[in-house]
Amino acid sequence: MSNINIPAGTWQIDPSHSGVNFSVRHMMVSKKRGSFGSFDGTIAIADDVLDSSVEATIDVASVHTSDNTRDEHLRSADFFDVAAYPAITFLSTKLEKAGDDYRLTGDLTIKGTTRRVTLDLEVGGLGQDPWGNTRLGVSASASLNRKDFGLTWNAPLETGGVLVGDKISLDLEVEAVLQSAPVPA
Repeated sequence: MSNINIPAGTWQIDPSHSGVNFSVRHMMVSKKRGSFGSFDGTIAIADDVLDSSVEATIDVASVHTSDNTRDEHLRSADFFDVAAYPAITFLSTKLEKAGDDYRLTGDLTIKGTTRRVTLDLEVGGLGQDPWGNTRLGVSASASLNRKDFGLTWNAPLETGGVLVGDKISLDLEVEAVLQSAPVPA
């Protein structure tokens, strides 16, 4: 999809048509999936798309794994410590081509720890919605080690291994709406 000409301007992430999803190995046998229901962000598309930037914030209390007890544990000091660290933030530092797609590098802060991460991006499409808004679709993915962000709680299993894997797969489906375009000089 590298042939899409994305208009320069400020794009607002539309949370009702986007998703911040993750998965992690559970008991060494299967993957448990979860999501964050509350987030926002801005994509600033520059005239040269490689000069573009992204800022995003996730409300950590909105974590959802389809199990209220587990979700409360994730909000506790054992994991995210929502009382002390209510937000996860991302601020991009570099966008580069990667074949037909892109790689977005930036600073991800979780539980007060900031690490440089790179997301693989695929532009899904660009179009007008029925209300006249211009919309952009982007998929992004990355693999993280949760321990790099101070998320170290675990429990050993009698059969060997641990309850929660270290590798987190992050998958984002983003739909953004063009808010403003630059004024020609």
